[in-house]
Amino acid sequence: MTLQLADFTGLWTISRQIDDRRAASGQGAARLAGTCDFTLDSEGLMQEERGLLYMPGVDTPFEAARRYLWRAEGALITVFFDDGRYFHSFDPCQTHPEAYHDCTPDRYEVRYDFSKWPIWRARWRVIGPRKDYVSVTEYWRAPSGGAGLNGTAY
Repeated sequence: MTLQLADFTGLWTISRQIDDRRAASGQGAARLAGTCDFTLDSEGLMQEERGLLYMPGVDTPFEAARRYLWRAEGALITVFFDDGRYFHSFDPCQTHPEAYHDCTPDRYEVRYDFSKWPIWRARWRVIGPRKDYVSVTEYWRAPSGGAGLNGTAY
């Protein structure tokens, strides 16, 4: 598979599950349902996620949003935080590329899965003195005319 930065352009539906290993036993996982929009900017793509975050034991979900910058750098895609700080790079030609980001004292490790493209997944493992969780996000193309928040990608 040979993916390029432009292949990510457009609106995706996302479903995320966050398993916090430090949370009280039996509390369940946090979940996010929303969209991820990759739009062209002057240097590559702006990634913007928006959705509703459902926390275990909390009746009302709350809105969550985050943005990243994606850039083509040689054969790699390099991801930056929205303020321009480096986050990580990966090889989009690999089916299961891996990368990491050290944010002392925490470490963020990602494994992408492009084996079912255009359905794909990002699995983050975050470890640190006060963090120990796994976050898995599944992405699939949003239906035309708007993004649906329901559905199963895998």
